[in-house]
Amino acid sequence: MDPECSQLLPALCAALADPRQPVADDTCLEKLLDWFKTVTEAGSSLLLLEDSPCLVELLFQVPKAQGLSAGILSFSLHLAGVLAAQEDCFQYLQQGQVLPGLFGEAGPRGGAAWTAPTVRSGWIQGLRALTQHPSALRFLDDFGALDTIFSLQGDSSLFVASAAGQLLVHILDLCMRGPAGAQPGLQARDWPACAQRILGHIEESLCSTAAPRVTQALNVLSTTFGHCHSPWVQVLWVRLSPLVACLLEKDPVPAAHSLVDLLLSVARSPALSAEGGLWETLAQTLGHLSPTQAGPLALGVLKLQDCPQALRTQAFDILLQPLACILKATAEAPGPPGLPAEPACDSAVVDALLSSRSACVGLLCQTLAHLELLLPTPQRPSPWPQAALLGATVTVLQFCCGSAVPASDVGSRLCAILAGCVRAQRAALDFLGALSQGAGPQELVTQVFAVLLDYLTSPDSSPTVLRKAFQATLRWLLSSPQPSSCCDLDPHTQRFLGELLPVLQKRLCSPCWEVRDSGLEFLAQVTRSWAEVPELAEQLLQDPESYVRASAVTAVGLLSGRGLHAARGSPEHPGGPQKSLLLDLLHVLSADSEGFPRRAVMQVFTEWLRDGHSEVAEDTERFVARVLQAASQDLDWEVRAQGLELARVFLAQTLGPRGPDCPYAVAPPAAVPPCRLAQALRVLCRVRLFEFAFRALFDCDRAVAQKSCDLLLFLRDKAAPYNSPQGAGNGPDVASVEATLQRWQAGEQGQPLGPLEPEAAVAVLRAMDLEGLQGALAESSDHVERSPQSLLQDMLATAGILGDNEADCY
Repeated sequence: MDPECSQLLPALCAALADPRQPVADDTCLEKLLDWFKTVTEAGSSLLLLEDSPCLVELLFQVPKAQGLSAGILSFSLHLAGVLAAQEDCFQYLQQGQVLPGLFGEAGPRGGAAWTAPTVRSGWIQGLRALTQHPSALRFLDDFGALDTIFSLQGDSSLFVASAAGQLLVHILDLCMRGPAGAQPGLQARDWPACAQRILGHIEESLCSTAAPRVTQALNVLSTTFGHCHSPWVQVLWVRLSPLVACLLEKDPVPAAHSLVDLLLSVARSPALSAEGGLWETLAQTLGHLSPTQAGPLALGVLKLQDCPQALRTQAFDILLQPLACILKATAEAPGPPGLPAEPACDSAVVDALLSSRSACVGLLCQTLAHLELLLPTPQRPSPWPQAALLGATVTVLQFCCGSAVPASDVGSRLCAILAGCVRAQRAALDFLGALSQGAGPQELVTQVFAVLLDYLTSPDSSPTVLRKAFQATLRWLLSSPQPSSCCDLDPHTQRFLGELLPVLQKRLCSPCWEVRDSGLEFLAQVTRSWAEVPELAEQLLQDPESYVRASAVTAVGLLSGRGLHAARGSPEHPGGPQKSLLLDLLHVLSADSEGFPRRAVMQVFTEWLRDGHSEVAEDTERFVARVLQAASQDLDWEVRAQGLELARVFLAQTLGPRGPDCPYAVAPPAAVPPCRLAQALRVLCRVRLFEFAFRALFDCDRAVAQKSCDLLLFLRDKAAPYNSPQGAGNGPDVASVEATLQRWQAGEQGQPLGPLEPEAAVAVLRAMDLEGLQGALAESSDHVERSPQSLLQDMLATAGILGDNEADCY
């Protein structure tokens, strides 16, 4: 510990133990506790207490003080646990009766302060910290802590209840770390006493008629099998698996969600991979749970390694049952093969779908989400019923929009339940988009495009649903074979695009900006099909909503980069000279009042420069100079930072050769020939790149200054072989530049740098301590205020003990 902190600590401990002192809020106490953790991890806790006896006095006095805040009590409990994690310090605090006073009945556990969840949480966290050695286990037994932990599993605070369960797992693991846990053949009756008590409590809870107690036991076991992989966990499962199986005999199955978590945790445990009875238990559980409860278990089973094929088939059938019922509700003839037939589509699934709107929607959305998660995994069942899933998903969307034709009473009721359900529409559209990666019969693909067009056309589609429909449409269009031109598209796709164009034109004029934005994002990707796309996108450069203008900038930039341009002649002279998109975007960069469009312009310009866009290639120097000039005057720091990225790309092209497009790589940059270097430096001076980078070096936003510093370091390394004419580095030009940079650093940014010669630029660059500046910029802006000494001073100042110190704003 720093001497300065040691001097401040006694006064702070006295203030913490005084209920009359308003020392600090919980955030400061958390920072103080983090600091003590750092100190104890780096050295001896016992030595810390011997050097700072005020800490022992604080921990001794806190349980006796009346009126202390719950935050101070919780902090003290947690601090005692952190210190007692080292066994010699634990013995020291135990002998001084500090730990019994904090964690025993004489402490907060037996007083009015126990009603505060913060205190109960601090008590648990303190025990969790100190339970690191055998002495701590004896302490828990001596002071009846286990019974309190058992009761806290049912605490009204979910955080306290969860922490109590995790503490039980930690204690059980610590008990079994010795010789007992390493012997595979050792029975539970031979376990340490503390472990046997926890085991007995779990058994009692599993046999309880109260569902919350069953849930608590299952959660403890799930955590145990998920984190502990020693041989003793196999003994534990053999002992408890009959009790777990008995839960399946109850109707309804209690704590079904926690039971699913436990069985999957056991199945994934490497210590139990050879347990044969587990597969039978999983199969029985799948058969006993309701359709909604069985879905997560079925998904988990399908993701398991080395799972028997019969169990995988059962799990997949359960996942598919809701969609099979959906198809059956609209099919007069047998549907496409692949989904379960009778009696798989049983009454339980139908009852779940028809019981209520929330139950139906919940089951369908869960099923679609599970199948979407399974689709890209290596464990995906084979054969995969692509056609059947396509048909079922389209049918769900038809039910939601009212275009389905029911073939039974079930179908009629589903029409009423799902009509206009946005949640089901979103889930079905997401899964429909994911299914685009697989093949399907042309008839079904035609149905897919038809239902997507219905959603894109419908005035009832919400902005969120429209965005999902656009995304799914894009995925299906991009998954089709890529033709060389729009004329090579298949007739079905051509017909769909022809019907979609007027819909898009209408959507791009929607009064809702989210709809216009979604349409633009779609248009930016569908570039191979329509010549009308660029013109539609450019119309929205003048949109009143800045997000839409930004999307329009991105769209026209992408389209132009692909060689797609709108017909830009004026209406009066249609055959006259074309207007320049570059000029339009420069106008947005210099004149738009919102930052989002200007940032989008800078990103487009950077990509244009990187890809050699035709309008940029006509006069690259003039382009870079104009963009850097506009970026340097922008008030948005992200625009200035993107300007530095554009400058980096230009540097890589000018000082080439084009290797990896990252000037900050570990490998040293390749040397540039002297003649080419001199020419390149003159180009950099003409586009005023040096001035832009120097000004950014003293930017008020640290991210911009850091990027500029990295850029100048790269430039200095590239310019290392450059030899200035004799005496050029000491001329008046250099002195003038350095004086201007000093004024910029002082905050006087108004004066321009003026014309700059390569010799002066390189001389100034070499004279600057860029490494030192880079180190200073790497430190956070509050690195001084975040020091432990500053924290202690702030807390004392809050208590009025250091009146001349101002608490920092952090």
